[in-house]
Amino acid sequence: MHLTKDEEHIFDGERGWANQICMKILVRLGELFKAQKLIPIDSAHISGVSYKTLGDAPIEFLQALADAGGRTRVKATLNPQSLDPKYLLTRLPKAITNKQLTILKQFDKMGVTQSLTCTPYYLVKPEHSSHLAWAESSAVIYANSVLGACTNREGGPSALAAAIIGKTPDYGMHVSENRRPNISVNVETKLQDETEFGALGILLGRILADKIPVIQGLENASESDLKQLSAALGSTGMTNMFHLIQDSHQIKKEKLQKINVETQDIKRTIESLTTASTQKPDLIFIGCPHCSRNELAKIACLAQGKKIKPQAELWVCTSRHVKQQAAADVEKIEGSGGHVLTDVCTIVSWTEMLGIKTIMTNSAKTAHYAPTLSKAETILAPLTECLKTAFQG
Repeated sequence: MHLTKDEEHIFDGERGWANQICMKILVRLGELFKAQKLIPIDSAHISGVSYKTLGDAPIEFLQALADAGGRTRVKATLNPQSLDPKYLLTRLPKAITNKQLTILKQFDKMGVTQSLTCTPYYLVKPEHSSHLAWAESSAVIYANSVLGACTNREGGPSALAAAIIGKTPDYGMHVSENRRPNISVNVETKLQDETEFGALGILLGRILADKIPVIQGLENASESDLKQLSAALGSTGMTNMFHLIQDSHQIKKEKLQKINVETQDIKRTIESLTTASTQKPDLIFIGCPHCSRNELAKIACLAQGKKIKPQAELWVCTSRHVKQQAAADVEKIEGSGGHVLTDVCTIVSWTEMLGIKTIMTNSAKTAHYAPTLSKAETILAPLTECLKTAFQG
């Protein structure tokens, strides 16, 4: 890799150990993927925040980096942690909550915004063609595909290093020719809801590996539909973006390999993600990825005048930013007996410690990960069915 004089000084340790180690991470990554140089980024989004998934070993590194003066040079945000600041904080052991708070303290010292959300694009929408270093797979695919920004699927350490240096290696999704589609997907059935869009993502992730699809047949997809598609696609494969197209003539001109997706393919995928032997979930969970303002409004509307069933529990996860914007809707949801949680996601929390053995969700990503990460059986169903199960009356 070619380094500028300033980058060489950082690499040689002239700007301190924290900057040096971050530059070495980025250079090693760039060499691995044959990048020619580093490029400036507008923002970074850092994963590896939840104590449940991070563990003890990296905490010392984060402390050392913060104590050595590691400070972010660009806007940097954090993925969800393992608990929320109120409801779960009081229900989990002190040993766990203290470790989680220690992790957050180190990021805070380094100047990382305590966003604690998997949807950083709701805080600040990246500009089209801007370069980012994001480490949350669902946000990476959404940013590349829907927002037109450019980011690779970073790991937590490389995203943090990029935030501190303000640059990332120029390879992968940052290079325009690497963003071209190399396979065609024709969805031959009209997808009915966000759960079916998630199922499509799970299915394509299993089939495509790292290929970039151009997808035909999703003309009426909403923002939340594409968010669920992005999240699920990132769960089962290494694809970093997709293209949507309405004109089949352009696909024919490209002469791409073609895949057809039929109604039965979606149905079988949903069935494979429903593992529960009971239809009485311990938890109904909405908000993976974190809910938007519009999604909270829809949930509040469906919750109006209703109450949660006895022994049922409803979690709706969102960011602090969105929760503040949606105060009236949050009041309606919580007035019905539901819990609107911030900073946390069920699949990186400690639900098994709370006796939760069956999770009902509208998120294909959650249904994919919950059996392993949460040791829970799953029921995958659309939002309306999830809320019908949660509420009485």
